Amino acid sequence: MMDWLLFGSFIVLMLSGVPLAVAMGLAGTLVVAISGLGMMSLPTNVYTGVAKYPLMAIPVFVIAGLIFERAGVAAGIVRFASALVGERRGSLAIVAILVAMIMGGISGSGPADSAAVGAVMLPSMIKAGYPRAFTASVIGAAGSTGILIPPSIAFVIYSLLVPQASVPALFAAGIIPGILAGVSLILMAWWLSVRHNFEAEPAEVRPPFWQSLKEAGWGLLAPVIILGGMRSGAFTPTEAAVVAVFYGLFVGMLIYRSLRWRDVYQVLIESAEISSVIMIIVALASVFAWASSTLGTFDRLAQAVLGTGFSETAMLLAIQGLLLVAGMFLDAISIYFIFLPLLVPIAVHFNWDLVWFGVIITMNMALGQFTPPMGVNLMVTSRMAGISMDTTVGWVLWMVAAMGCAMLLVTFVPDLALWLPRHLGYL
Repeated sequence: MMDWLLFGSFIVLMLSGVPLAVAMGLAGTLVVAISGLGMMSLPTNVYTGVAKYPLMAIPVFVIAGLIFERAGVAAGIVRFASALVGERRGSLAIVAILVAMIMGGISGSGPADSAAVGAVMLPSMIKAGYPRAFTASVIGAAGSTGILIPPSIAFVIYSLLVPQASVPALFAAGIIPGILAGVSLILMAWWLSVRHNFEAEPAEVRPPFWQSLKEAGWGLLAPVIILGGMRSGAFTPTEAAVVAVFYGLFVGMLIYRSLRWRDVYQVLIESAEISSVIMIIVALASVFAWASSTLGTFDRLAQAVLGTGFSETAMLLAIQGLLLVAGMFLDAISIYFIFLPLLVPIAVHFNWDLVWFGVIITMNMALGQFTPPMGVNLMVTSRMAGISMDTTVGWVLWMVAAMGCAMLLVTFVPDLALWLPRHLGYL
């Protein structure tokens, strides 16, 4: 009875237009009150939901991403990517994806990545004759690699919910799948550009390689410092975020001299707003998760799912389909809190590696970030391009198909995700 009340009230609240995090918190609170689990336990569960050391990395990585964006690092990386790609059909679309992949190694956030790349690439792509809907779709899809290529906020959340998967192992496991996802988008963007005769003439002259590398060097060094420091043991993922902030301040204020103290103040305000949204979701979702785990709701659901007799492959594909649909309507953090308590016991039953499982789940979340009707990346880029999200659907489906192929490749070849963390000694 309580199981039905928990999910029923959550669905009713969500369909009524209540914000998702509030719906989860209210549904959990209702069940706690009726079942007599102890209302006084709720403040403690809210506190313990956010009072975790690894979570400190999230607001700090948000600050780091915004500092690098304000410092103008993206512009230098664009010139470097343009020098690599050269003058060819679809070059600007390819450059946008490459820049998003590099910036993802700094911000760890899909929407932040999309906004930073969109601010630099949207005007030049539109000027070169790319349709606004195509441009918004490409940049929104490319921004989703930000939650795969470390540092990734999504991997930090997953590690909190699945302690068997460490943050360094997940960061290492996400590198090759993130690159594969980016390459799949590059191939699709290039093919569509050729097919529709986009950028028939190069929009800009190819920048000199060595000069552009020198200009972008400070920005390109950031992911190396972050990942290299964690690999060497010099600092933890949380400490790496702090290092990234101070490195960004150094580059922005002393090297590029494009960052002023008033800009830092605005960065702190904006990062506080973004981080507070994430933390509120985590806090309220923890109430829902605690109520469901105390009632044993997900244990019973997992047993029911396993009792269907699905084969391992069929179960894996069914989970992928479920998460793909969920990603179209829910944000990644909410999906983790709602579905992981159900999915992890299934993964354990089939002896799936939980690091690899986290990667493929996060790839599903990446797809959801640019899939209508609720794709957050696509919301950002569509607004920046001055168009409605509906106009992007025809282009977005091609991008979904491309990254979906990369996701299936990682699904059926787990070593693509597990080779690097094993090689580095994390597994």
